[in-house]
Amino acid sequence: MNKRFHNKVAVVTGAAQGIGRRVAERMAAEGGRLVLVDRSELVHELAEELNGVSDVLTLTADLEQYGDCSRVMAAARERFGRLDILINNVGGTIWAKPFEHYQEHEIEAEVRRSLFPTLWCCHAALPYMLEQGSGAIVNVSSIATRSLNRVPYGAAKGGVNALTACLAFENAQRGIRVNATAPGGTEAPPRRIPRNAAEQSEEEKVWYQQIVDQTLDSTLMKRYGSIDEQVGAILFLASDEASYITGMTLPVGGGDLG
Repeated sequence: MNKRFHNKVAVVTGAAQGIGRRVAERMAAEGGRLVLVDRSELVHELAEELNGVSDVLTLTADLEQYGDCSRVMAAARERFGRLDILINNVGGTIWAKPFEHYQEHEIEAEVRRSLFPTLWCCHAALPYMLEQGSGAIVNVSSIATRSLNRVPYGAAKGGVNALTACLAFENAQRGIRVNATAPGGTEAPPRRIPRNAAEQSEEEKVWYQQIVDQTLDSTLMKRYGSIDEQVGAILFLASDEASYITGMTLPVGGGDLG
C-alpha cells in the first residue's frame, strides 16, 4: 500500500457515507491523520472503524453555516497542529425535476447544500494553509453542470468549478493547490440518511429516470462508475503526485465531460 498521506492532516467533509466515507478509509490506510465531518452522528462510527489504523477526530457540524466550518478547521488545527488537505465532499441533489416545478425555497436549499459548504470551508481553511505556506484542496463537483432536471444543483456545482479555478489562481504562488473532481453517475449503497425523505410521486420517479437515462447516454462507457473510481481521482489530486496540477476540474464520468 502506498503511503502518500503519511502524517498529512486532512479534513474530509460529508464523511459519514458514500464517497466521503471511502475517501476516509483509503486515506487512513495510506497514513493520513484525519478530521472527519458530517451533520450525521453516523460519522462517529468511523472513529471506531479506523481505530488503530489512523489518528482520527470525528465531528458533527452543519457546514451550510460558516460558524460550524470555522469551528471544524480550528479543531483540526488544535488537534494536529496543521492542516494539509481539505476534501470538500458535502453536496448532492435534493430534488430532481424540470426547473419550472421548483419552488423558491427548494432552489435556495439546493444552492445552500451544494455550494456554500465548499465555499465556507475553503474560506475557513485558507488562513491555516497560508500560514504554513502549503496545502491541497479538492472540491467534489459534478458533471451535472450539463444535465437535465437539476438546474439549481447544476448551478451550485458550476459555482464550485468557478470557485476552484479562482481560488487556485489567487493561491498558486503561495503554496496552495486547488482542484476539483466532477463525478458522473456513481453506483453506491442506499443512503442511510436520504437527502430527501419524502416519498417520490409517480411523476418524480419519471423525472429521476430521465436523469439515469441521460447519464448513461452521455457517458462513452455506457455505465455508472464505482465509488472507488471516484475516490481514486480525489486522492490523486490531494496527493503530492499531483504537485504540478492546480485550478483543474477533472471529469470522472466515463468520458462524459459535463
